Amino acid sequence: MKVVILAGGRGTRLKEQTSEKPKPMVLVGGKPLIWHILKHYRHHGFEEFIIATGYRGEIIEEYFAHGDSGFRVDVVDTGLQTSTGGRLKRLASRLGDDTFMMTWSDAVSNVDLSALATFHRRHGRTATVTAVHPPPRFGRLFLDGPEITGFVEKRPDPAEWINGAYFVLEPAVMDYISGYSTHWEDGPMQRLVNSREMLAFRHDGFWQCVDTLHELEIVNDLWDGGNAPWRIWE
Repeated sequence: MKVVILAGGRGTRLKEQTSEKPKPMVLVGGKPLIWHILKHYRHHGFEEFIIATGYRGEIIEEYFAHGDSGFRVDVVDTGLQTSTGGRLKRLASRLGDDTFMMTWSDAVSNVDLSALATFHRRHGRTATVTAVHPPPRFGRLFLDGPEITGFVEKRPDPAEWINGAYFVLEPAVMDYISGYSTHWEDGPMQRLVNSREMLAFRHDGFWQCVDTLHELEIVNDLWDGGNAPWRIWE
């Protein structure tokens, strides 16, 4: 099963790091963020990658060009102005008629990707998305008028789920993408949900986006401390 990695955005919320390089090349533990994502997939037996680039894509291409990364990667320039759904649509001919996986290049997790693929095949829908709990940001106060009756330190809310961006998709998803300016998260996902063709694979484990300098510090601290939950490979 091929794996598509969308890696074309500008990463403006991490501009301290992305003025000279694309976000997938920001370093975590001395390795590009995208290296960690590919290691995760390969641990579960997925070996064939297509990376859809845009902003500063030549840096990603150069990194994989010499074979030092150890991955089999096809880097495809999908255009600077192309949106997420459009990047996927530009890859249609390379993906053919087979089921494939897709994710972004800005999050690390310990999602069981093998179980995700099995879940998708078992249910036979056009799309499966991994649902994750958003990382907690704040503690909670419990109030009775002005009185504080309790306090809970920040922790995930087990009732809250967000798009964790680990997808398994059938070729028919291309029919849901109207053009190269289409955002995957808007029209296509909504139409898949409306037609009951998208299911959620629930992941209760670790998931962390790397969208800001603070979040980059979080994952680097975990890695440097030997406590990186996404490091599931040998």
